[in-house]
Amino acid sequence: MLPGLQPSPGLISSSLPEDALEVGRILDAWGVKGWVKILPHSTDPEAIFSAKTWYLQAPDAKFRPGFSLFSGTVSLKVDEAKIHSGAVVAKFSGLDDRDAAEALRGARIFLSRSSFPAASADEYYWVDLIGLNVVNREGLTLGCVRDLMATGPHSVLCVEYASTQEDGAAITAERMIPFVAAYVDKVDIAGKCITVDWQPDY
Repeated sequence: MLPGLQPSPGLISSSLPEDALEVGRILDAWGVKGWVKILPHSTDPEAIFSAKTWYLQAPDAKFRPGFSLFSGTVSLKVDEAKIHSGAVVAKFSGLDDRDAAEALRGARIFLSRSSFPAASADEYYWVDLIGLNVVNREGLTLGCVRDLMATGPHSVLCVEYASTQEDGAAITAERMIPFVAAYVDKVDIAGKCITVDWQPDY
């Protein structure tokens, strides 16, 4: 907490877990009873729903300059998190009015990876795929997973790779590979590699 500020109800000064992952941010207050609206970084918010303790850090200055409710990391107990009318909303213990919820606007949300429920066979959390190398069946490296993009029926791997412009300048380019069984042969989380049936000129 910042010197001279009274701790807000429900906020506990904490350390960020070693396995913490940023999963979203608080968009705004929702309703008048202390609920908040969440912007998840993933289209699959299952981990958000399962975790009973969330860790918050101050918002990026460009999103909410002058934020002063707390510094460092705070933790909160989650009473309930759910989808309502297409939005992810949550209620924290000790935050019971709109003003308290509004004060958290912009805060970054982190969860301990150990709190995620186990994924089913052939299912993966997006955060576990980010950073994996992508190679094709011939062993040619296609790049590294920078992000995933939801396109309705399936997700798409956004794969970054080094390329060269016509003038010889080095650039970072991106290729899109559908994350479906027709193109993805194997996902090796431990080996940090995804094998695909894809060619660099596709």
